[in-house]
Amino acid sequence: MTDVTSSKSTRRPHHWRHDLIELAALFTAVVVADTIAKSIVKGPDGPYLLVFSAIALVATAGFHTWWARRRSHASHAPPAGDTGGPSTATVPAKTEEEHDETEPEVPVETTLWRMRTTVADTPGSLAALCTVLARLGVDILTLQTHPLADGTVDEFLLRAPADLSAHALSRETAAAGGRDTWTERADAHDLVDTPTRVLGLATRTALDAAELPLALRQLLGRCTLHSVPAVSLTGRPTGELAPVEGVLEETVMRLRDPNGGTLIVERPYLPFTPTEFARARALVELDARLGPRVPRSQDVLTLPEGNEITVRRADQRDLAAARAMHDRCSPRTLGLRYHGPVGDADRYLDHLLSPRFGRTLAVQTTSGRLVALGHLLWDGDETEVALMVEDDWQRRGIGSELLGRLVAMAEEAGCASVYAVTQSSNTGMVAAMRALNLPLDYQIEEGTLVITARLAAAPRPAARPQQEQRHEGIRRAER
Repeated sequence: MTDVTSSKSTRRPHHWRHDLIELAALFTAVVVADTIAKSIVKGPDGPYLLVFSAIALVATAGFHTWWARRRSHASHAPPAGDTGGPSTATVPAKTEEEHDETEPEVPVETTLWRMRTTVADTPGSLAALCTVLARLGVDILTLQTHPLADGTVDEFLLRAPADLSAHALSRETAAAGGRDTWTERADAHDLVDTPTRVLGLATRTALDAAELPLALRQLLGRCTLHSVPAVSLTGRPTGELAPVEGVLEETVMRLRDPNGGTLIVERPYLPFTPTEFARARALVELDARLGPRVPRSQDVLTLPEGNEITVRRADQRDLAAARAMHDRCSPRTLGLRYHGPVGDADRYLDHLLSPRFGRTLAVQTTSGRLVALGHLLWDGDETEVALMVEDDWQRRGIGSELLGRLVAMAEEAGCASVYAVTQSSNTGMVAAMRALNLPLDYQIEEGTLVITARLAAAPRPAARPQQEQRHEGIRRAER
């Protein structure tokens, strides 16, 4: 608690006892001086000693006066490190009326912005930009620098007044020396610092090979990712094979895919920097070193008739079991799934089971036989869902169970929507999409039906009870 005195108590008090003591000392000095003077005058050198005594007395009095003034100034000087502000011991306390009259501070509404601009690589260029941002009332939350050959790209996360527009921010930045300025609204997820975000993405990639495309998207922002295999479905070379060190071409990044082929990342609205290219290449190298991997978690479910099935993740190691399931499926089931010649169905399996193109869920019986596959496919910056259930296991709720899980995966990955391509006669797929209780968009062209579900409109936790009801009696079993 601060010791505060009133303005009256700051006056220097008058000590009358000091005056009385000084007066008594004066009279004593006079008496002593008179006695000494009478004794000295009677001696032969009396006048000279008297003069010398007077001079010594005057010198002593002068020294005493100088010393007293010096101590007085030292006692009133501010302590070391004082900035000239009022001392806490002499600040008048606010009265109750002053506290009541103080108006509460009104919080200023702010927004978060991501801004990237290029400045000259000279001393003071960044300081000039920061000065302009401070004048606008903008708070710099994070700053990253990306060195270039002809300058430096500075990437900011800013908290700015809500009434500051993107145009005004770019204009003032250009006036401070920034060029090629790009701004975008940010949210609370951007408050995570870059090293923490990169480590999190590396951890997710290490646990699941299918996370690499998602990690690259989150690392580089809004971008389109294509995985081009080295060999097409017909067995012909595609000619797409990036060098080991990768290629950076302003808004296009080409990286060597560990599974063969090339990962092409495009971001037309903002060129990539060498720093971003190095981070992306490091993630791809991590994926290559770890090799094939997929989470081995699985759920055991009970069908209405009492049969148990297991739902788990699948990858290219399940290729033989998936082909055997194809052999047991009817031409109609294969045609509804692949929309093409039935004889070419096996060609798609290697592509579909690759974690580079998405995630696959498999349903197997207690004997280990695969009876259904569900795919969540990364299609550029969109996401596709696809299902296939063996004929003897249809109409048991397996397709709805797979679809609900795939949609939950898409939401977890941050996808805004998913779409399914089927035929208008595929009533089972249409019913499963409708049972999601999500906003749907339909597009029909030459008998092909595209159903798009918007995921951001309905939270998954609230939909889970309805999803379990539409699974026609499927229940989880304790393992």
